[in-house]
Amino acid sequence: MTGRRHHHARRPAGSVVNKPLVAIVGRPNVGKSTLFNRLAGQHIAIVEDIPGVTRDRHYADSFALGREFVLIDTGGFDPDSDDPMKAGITSQVRLALEECDVVVCVVDATVDPLPADREAVALLRDAGKPVIFVANKADSQAREHDAVSYYELGIGSIMPISALHGRGIGDLEEAIFERLPEVVEISEPALDVPRVAIIGRPNAGKSSLVNQLCGEERQLVDDRPGTTVDSIDTLVERDGQSLILIDTAGIRRKRSVKKRGVEGLSVLQAIRSIERSHVVVLMIDAEAGVGEQDAKIAGLVHDRGRALIIALNKTDLLSREVQKKAMDRTREILAFVPWAPMVTVSALEGRGIKALLGRVDDAVIEHRKRIGTAELNRFFEEVLERHPPPTMHHRSVRLYYITQASVAPPTFVIMTNSPKDVHFSYQRYVVNQIRKRFGFQGTPIRVRYRGKKSRKS
Repeated sequence: MTGRRHHHARRPAGSVVNKPLVAIVGRPNVGKSTLFNRLAGQHIAIVEDIPGVTRDRHYADSFALGREFVLIDTGGFDPDSDDPMKAGITSQVRLALEECDVVVCVVDATVDPLPADREAVALLRDAGKPVIFVANKADSQAREHDAVSYYELGIGSIMPISALHGRGIGDLEEAIFERLPEVVEISEPALDVPRVAIIGRPNAGKSSLVNQLCGEERQLVDDRPGTTVDSIDTLVERDGQSLILIDTAGIRRKRSVKKRGVEGLSVLQAIRSIERSHVVVLMIDAEAGVGEQDAKIAGLVHDRGRALIIALNKTDLLSREVQKKAMDRTREILAFVPWAPMVTVSALEGRGIKALLGRVDDAVIEHRKRIGTAELNRFFEEVLERHPPPTMHHRSVRLYYITQASVAPPTFVIMTNSPKDVHFSYQRYVVNQIRKRFGFQGTPIRVRYRGKKSRKS
């Protein structure tokens, strides 16, 4: 595979952008995850890179000819199925068509079309959205010829590729690039006003919170999940504080989306909303309890580098003992984001809203906070004196200095003689020390290690 990736221009700190979503769909065993890893440029479909946490990864930032987009492996959102060859192909495809800007449909060049392939192609052929049909496992020219059997499904063109060996990937990236919609960036005047996304599972109380913050019944509130029709941004001014609310309650229960499909749709919509936000309020129903979907959304926020507030809703319906258990359970499940403050609220009754807004305000400040280089290095000298990095592979690891490279999220760079030899436990120690000294409550922070040769005396 040639050097196809291009560096993209750095946007101003704190700016937000609508990245297009590109979905990979197809029946099982056609190589969707292999193609996902190939396009993402790294093997991230299996394990999460947060220490101590293992989660499936089905999304990644990617590039095609310099254009950014979010890549989605919809296999991760498939409903359960007793038939492994169906595996919810209809729900998967419709899910992609609901929220994604470009769809890549993968078939297997080594076998003739199966019923699941026919079903997917029939749905996509007249989808009204850009669809790229690719025949994977075309590892040779002979295999490329085998892919012609799929033309009988009425496909206008099909692109032979080998995700495993990188064959045809450059052509696929070019095809994706040509079909991407224009990137929508938030206008400059809006950058000073924090954009707050209200995110959570269906029926967590998102619309009730929006109504409380807006001071009016702006959104329909209903017990049934998925009663809000669209995500709408609203400028809110309350107690002298201005916010742009991104209401992500638009989890539409259409006939084409089954129960599990709604959960998958919520993740896709969460990705799109997180991209446009600075701060995310994760709403959790204290009665229902924290779930895997909440952890997945919190992981999205962490990976996107956005500030995060956990709002445990409907706590007014619980006894003090049950409420404490709900809080402890939430902290246990979301242990990989210990820096995210938790607020107990009753969105319907308006309780805890002032405290929530205070946490949002604090998180915005911390998310954009910058520490001077001189102050940072005085602190860093103390850290090294107390606990120098351990020797790794018979190699002495030296850390020279630290600087803050950017904000939103706060990102630090440490120069060292051997970046690969800085043990992950020591990296975690440095992050903890930075938080202990400088706070950064409510925001993820990044610490990068870069190589630098030691000075010769």
